[in-house]
Amino acid sequence: MKKHYLILIFLSSFFITFSQSVDRIEAVIGDEILLTSEIETQYLQYLSQGNNESLLIKCEIIEDLLFQKLLINQAKLDSIEISDQEVDLEINNRINYFENQLGSISNVENYFGKNIVDIKNELKKIIKDQFLAQRAQSTIASDLSITPSEVKDFFNKLNIDDIPLIPSKVELIQIVISPEITQIQKDKLREKLNVFRNRVNDGEDFQMLATLYSDDPVSASKGGELGFVNRGDLVPEFERAAFRLRQGEVSEVIESQFGFHIIQLIERRGEQINVRHILLRPKVSTSALNAAKIKLDQIVNEINNGTITFEEAILKYSDDDSKNSDGLLLEPNTMSNYHIIDEMDPSLKYVIEDLDALEFSSPNMFTKTDGTNAYRLLKVKTKVDEHIANLTDDFSMIKEFALNMKKQDELFEWIKRKVGTTYIKINSGIVSCDFKNKWVK
Repeated sequence: MKKHYLILIFLSSFFITFSQSVDRIEAVIGDEILLTSEIETQYLQYLSQGNNESLLIKCEIIEDLLFQKLLINQAKLDSIEISDQEVDLEINNRINYFENQLGSISNVENYFGKNIVDIKNELKKIIKDQFLAQRAQSTIASDLSITPSEVKDFFNKLNIDDIPLIPSKVELIQIVISPEITQIQKDKLREKLNVFRNRVNDGEDFQMLATLYSDDPVSASKGGELGFVNRGDLVPEFERAAFRLRQGEVSEVIESQFGFHIIQLIERRGEQINVRHILLRPKVSTSALNAAKIKLDQIVNEINNGTITFEEAILKYSDDDSKNSDGLLLEPNTMSNYHIIDEMDPSLKYVIEDLDALEFSSPNMFTKTDGTNAYRLLKVKTKVDEHIANLTDDFSMIKEFALNMKKQDELFEWIKRKVGTTYIKINSGIVSCDFKNKWVK
């Protein structure tokens, strides 16, 4: 079943077409207008994904945009405010994305045929409108809830073809042993970064040093610059040092989970900062990696001998942050406890796909989020085989689905009420669409 209006079809977060042609107004919703270029931008994006032309899809796009305009109009009536800081941060995020994809700011300007100032100015209105619509929509049906009996009634009324197939999935826990980094290695990195710090204080260009020496390849390509971030977005050690800096000042050497850094403050706007950094990561020796493997082998022996349980070994030996949540390995994209087997990274799937519930793997090497290698044991805490959804095993999932459908119904009712009290004028060319809502009175 298709869920309309639960998520607005906005202009794609990272796809913008700036129309060069003469525009015209296709609809007026309260004080908001819908332009031909907005419809064509959405439709061209749909076609760019390899889809064939479809009048039905174009009509769906138009109706979603009419809904967006209705939400924006309501947000302004309700005096919903979007701060310049929120908008500026999102603009910088998108510009950074474009720059990473295209290689440089000049390439971004060439791609859009505009200078960066004009691109940011055009993004400003788009992003503010998106935020306004999102805030207005979040207030609709936000206080709705659903009872267990409603969930049961909803499920029992589903056609058999509408009941979803639940894919095979697993819940995993892990014991991680990382190679030991010696104090001598750490001291050498600190010494090297202190040399860089002194060179910058003596007049050398921080950006050049970051480009040449930083172990963070993404920021190194931009002279070490991270772009504007909010307080709370950075790891604590890095953030504490960064927010204490004055503009242009370079920090002392900072150690974080990613390695060792020096940081230079570019600009601060309240609780947002833009900094550049140089990161140096310790190089893991082969002998240290082998030692981690040997230690994990010994842990396996202890578990197999009954000296310790897997769960006790997590608390006693694992040196990963996951030990604080009993070793739970979260799915990185959804942060869910469960991993759908067919959607797993191949290297992880290879290790666990033949394991049954409560079985654990042999020690296997993997790459951590900081780019370093380590060894781990993986245990299948829970395994769910592929099955047709049912109320006993999948109540939470069915409840969420039923609540979303209830919210969708409330959205339709909200649209009906607002259309009845809002000035709306739509050009005859788009009135011919078979809309799901009665936009023309």
